[in-house]
Amino acid sequence: MSAVDRFRHPLVAVLVALVLTVPWIGTFLSYGGYGTVHPGENVTPVTAVVVAGLAILGAAFLLAWAAETAEKDVPQAFAIAVLAVLAVAPEYAVDALYAWEAGTGSMEAANLAVANMTGANRILIGLGWSGIALFTIYRAKRTDDAAVEHRSGFLADVVGLDRKISTEIAFLLAATAYAFFVPLGGGVGPLDTFVLVGLYVLYLLVIIRGDVAASEEHVGVPAYFQQWSKVPRIAVVLAGFAFSGAVIFTAVHPFAEGLERLGLQYGIPQFFMIQWLAPLASESPELIVVAYLVNKARSTAGFNALISSKLNQWTLLVGTLAVVYSISAGAVGTLPFDSKQAAEIWITAAQSLFAVAILTNFEISVREAVGLLVLFLTQVLAEFYVIRTYAEPAATEVSMTILYAYTAVYVLLGVGLFATRRESLRRLGRRTASTARAALGSGSGSAERVD
Repeated sequence: MSAVDRFRHPLVAVLVALVLTVPWIGTFLSYGGYGTVHPGENVTPVTAVVVAGLAILGAAFLLAWAAETAEKDVPQAFAIAVLAVLAVAPEYAVDALYAWEAGTGSMEAANLAVANMTGANRILIGLGWSGIALFTIYRAKRTDDAAVEHRSGFLADVVGLDRKISTEIAFLLAATAYAFFVPLGGGVGPLDTFVLVGLYVLYLLVIIRGDVAASEEHVGVPAYFQQWSKVPRIAVVLAGFAFSGAVIFTAVHPFAEGLERLGLQYGIPQFFMIQWLAPLASESPELIVVAYLVNKARSTAGFNALISSKLNQWTLLVGTLAVVYSISAGAVGTLPFDSKQAAEIWITAAQSLFAVAILTNFEISVREAVGLLVLFLTQVLAEFYVIRTYAEPAATEVSMTILYAYTAVYVLLGVGLFATRRESLRRLGRRTASTARAALGSGSGSAERVD
């Protein structure tokens, strides 16, 4: 083997990814473990951002390789679901921290928990779905990505999705429909936990009992490990999930805190950063993984990961807030929030409704991606302008008016798309029902027979 061939060996890429995590592991251990690295106190914000950011980058690649390797032994949808949960685990940790503090009687912490959760969900669609769609179409000019179809017309190119993702889309639609009712109870309560977590458990039961079909042809690191015999291959997958998950879980909070400290230095309000900057940091592993998949012309798997992430955040993340709150409070209770956070939940549900409506025909066009991106950015920038311009309580009143206005726009666009694509919606429902019956043993239908 020549020196060049040795340099191109898949294990070299694994080694590089591992090396990226070493500075963070050294920092993490030198200060005594989880929760001991504090930007602005024992490390500088810049150091935290650089060291933790590099670790997140390396761990994201390890996580993606582990998920791709796992596709040889488990259904692709299940492998991607595991990837999605691990990639957004830091978001769960941040929200759990605020929910725990809320259980001690802090209304501000309760509002922060909801703000952080809604910010993360809207970022995933507003930046994640739209940005990855645009990146996919851009990359298709250089790669042979069969998922991209070039059409005539203004911004008409589309990214096609695998129809097997109908299960995720249908469950996301169900969770979205329920989310509109959450604010009516004055908080996230036990019933919300039962419904939302129950939806995700049912979803897992459906996908885990699916067939292990031949996955897409892999190259590089996943192809190398997939050639190994079953026992060592599974060991590599489990080790990859465990190590990358641990690095991401421990590094994201200092990374986000470092960004927050830098933001404060430039006059960015703390509440704004907790809703937008911290979730953006915690979503970064997921976006890195998806960009990596798209770069390999695996845009279908990339979108599957994004949709799966949105589903688990919109069900598990919301549902478990009440659980953490109740444990902290010492009794079963409802995580409360104020009218501003109720408006945040409604706009988040409305954005999700519009996004699901876009995907009912298993396509997302450049026009639709730009629409999601523009709506998201203009709303965030409008709120940023308000909080920098107006004093309280006027700032909250103007901000809520903006939220209600954008909620109405999202709902009108979503309902309009559902109306024009009602046949696609019916086919989506039939395909999902067929998949569920086959997976749960209540029927012999196959989703593959549904057009």
